[in-house]
This record gives sequence, C-alpha cells and structure tokens, in this order.
Amino acid sequence: MGLPLGAELARCGHAVFGLRRTAEGAEELLAAGLTPVVGDVTRLETLQALPGPFDWVVNTVSSSKGGPDVYRSVYVEGTRNLIAWLAGTSLRKLVYTSSTSVYGQTDGAEVTEESPAEPGTETGRLLVEAENLLREAARERGFPAVVLRVAGIYGPGRGHLFQQFLRDEARIGGDGSRLINMIHRDDVVGAIVTALERGETGRTYNVVDDEAVTQLEFFQWLSAQLGKPLPPFASAAENAARKRGLTHKRVANRRLREELGCGLKYPTFREGYLAEIGAKT
Repeated sequence: MGLPLGAELARCGHAVFGLRRTAEGAEELLAAGLTPVVGDVTRLETLQALPGPFDWVVNTVSSSKGGPDVYRSVYVEGTRNLIAWLAGTSLRKLVYTSSTSVYGQTDGAEVTEESPAEPGTETGRLLVEAENLLREAARERGFPAVVLRVAGIYGPGRGHLFQQFLRDEARIGGDGSRLINMIHRDDVVGAIVTALERGETGRTYNVVDDEAVTQLEFFQWLSAQLGKPLPPFASAAENAARKRGLTHKRVANRRLREELGCGLKYPTFREGYLAEIGAKT
C-alpha cells in the first residue's frame, strides 16, 4: 500500500519519503515522486538516523506472510520503535494500517469498532497488541495515532480469490455462505489520506466497502461477468485444512463514512471488480 499512497500524496503536492528496508526498488519510488530512504522499523537506530522532522507518518508495513515471530517483530516491536522515535517531535499524525482480521466473530453478525476484537489466531492477537500500544500512547501521552482496520484489499494485481478464479484454482469453501469483507486499493489510499487530514487521535476506523458478500455470491457474480464456470466446492479434506482462523462477519463502515466523512470510489466489489475486469480486456 505504501507506493500507491505515496504517489497520491506526491500528486497532491506533499514532499513524501518512502521507507524501505533496503535500497532495492529506489527507482520505482523516484518514478512515483517519492524520496527513497532506508530504514527498518524493527531497528530503532535506523529510524533515528532518518531525516526529519515529519508532519505525517503512515505505517503500512507487511509481515511478508511470516508467522507469529515475524508479526511480533514487525508489528509489535516495530510499533514500539515508531513511538519511541516520534514521541516528543512535531509529528501531527501517525496512521497505522491494521486489519479487520482482529475481529474473530464467526456467527455472521455485524461488527463495528466497538465490537470485541478477540481473534482466534496468534497473529491476529499480535495485531491487537500493536494497536493497543498506539491507543495507550494516544491516551497517556497524546501521541497522535489513528488505527485503520483494513478489510481484504483488492485492486491492480491484488485480490486472492479473484486471482485464483482467473487461474481456475478457486474452490468454494463449505456451502459458500461465509461472508467476505473487501475494499479496493484506491479506497484504502483515500481512507489513509482522510485519516491523516481529519482522523481523531486514539480513534479506530474500519476501512471496508458498503457490502459484505458471501463467497458463493461473489463467485456467481464473477462467473456471470467473465463467462466462466462456477468453481467447484471444496472437498471435506480441503475444508478441514482451511477451517482454522476463518471468520464469518459483516464489518460496518459507518464511522469511516459518517464520522470521518470518507467517500468511496468503489462502494461495493461490483464497481471495483468491473474496473479490474475492464482493465484486463
């Protein structure tokens, strides 16, 4: 998410620094209008060596699909390091992109930012721990942090189920009734920019589109749009292997829409994926 966000901020006239662990990919950052800098959130001394001060900082760091040890290092210790580095500076806002996976609900209920965040996986619990560090710093020290809980991102080159469908590798889990919560990459960028401009310190916002959809309905819609057959249902063995950590919930975005005043370019997956399909044809 960092590159498209940085490109949008640069387009709007901001001076943007793009932080990566190594100098690899610096040309890509420069082409997008960003100034490349090298540092690692897991190593405080590399952050302290960066230029500054910064008005806004956005942490979109990824675990690169690592396990709990990586999550603790990148998210929990990384967040501690960011707070240590930035506390007491002229920072106006830090936005941290967490995940709606922190909601462990499995009953199909609507969840809001006030709903319990009790994930069933260790990685999810580590995301909550990182969030809590920021909320504690905001509450006790006025640290200007905002947490965005982001749903499954799709968009150019992203969208796991969509990519599987295109490769004829998709399988419908269970009876297909599990709810999927999504958000287009461009709307994540818009939400981050809005949070930088208007987000309330210590506040959490769900970043998700207006309509959760069942897996079956999603594949039925894709099948109709692309003229491809519906994927087969997963076998009992496949379902058993996937079951751990799966949630079933409808994530609400009213706080994002009404309190933060953030509009969506793609209110549902239909508008977003029509744009993706059009780009591929």
